[in-house]
Amino acid sequence: MSLLRVEGLAKAFGGVHAVAELAFSIPQGGVFSVIGPNGAGKTTLLNLLTGIYAPSAGHIFFEGEELTGRPPHAYAARGMARTFQNLQVFFNMSALENVMVGRYLREPCGLAAAMLRFPSLARAERACRAEAEELLGFVGLAEFASAPSDAMPYGALKRLEIARALATKPRLLLLDEPAAGLNPTETREIDALMSKLTKSGVTVVLVEHNMRLVMGVSDHILVLDYGRRLAEGTAAEVRHDPRVIEAYLGAEAE
Repeated sequence: MSLLRVEGLAKAFGGVHAVAELAFSIPQGGVFSVIGPNGAGKTTLLNLLTGIYAPSAGHIFFEGEELTGRPPHAYAARGMARTFQNLQVFFNMSALENVMVGRYLREPCGLAAAMLRFPSLARAERACRAEAEELLGFVGLAEFASAPSDAMPYGALKRLEIARALATKPRLLLLDEPAAGLNPTETREIDALMSKLTKSGVTVVLVEHNMRLVMGVSDHILVLDYGRRLAEGTAAEVRHDPRVIEAYLGAEAE
């Protein structure tokens, strides 16, 4: 059974069809990439897959359960998390606190326990802090644990968002242009992190314009053009598809 399955997915904004009649499935494990020119519908697709947008038509299934039309927190509770193309970091918090926020969905909570400071709540907070520290180490940011996030380098903030998403304990992690604006060294760090993610059992959906990165890490690639599927296959198949070369890759494919 596929981890995520999409049937007849569509999203229209007025008369503009941002996504139209998409159908695909994502297996457990590995990196499933979505590429295409600007305006192809990639971010709209991620917004649909995480409940931020309600589809105009179609169905979304996660591990066989239909999630279509449910709110974003229901997708997160089911085991899906994402990062954003534009950084969504709490700049008034430390790096550690940012990651701890991501644990909220999995933490025991209650008004009485919080007001009376039950010992169980204190234990849960210590465990939350310890796990956040572990996740910062996993993404290579242990040295920034106590640092204010507004003082961190841009490349580190990209990995901080990934650590916070991982705090929700996802089985499917959707990354929206994690290498955008990064220098070559920072991009290699993202590359290495995705390898660690898949080895840890997390399935990754990657939206990215850096074709060197995409072709190097992807197990499967879906190519969009004007919201529709243009091609789909392995990196080698997509790289040599004449339709993809004409619409998107161009001379870079050579």
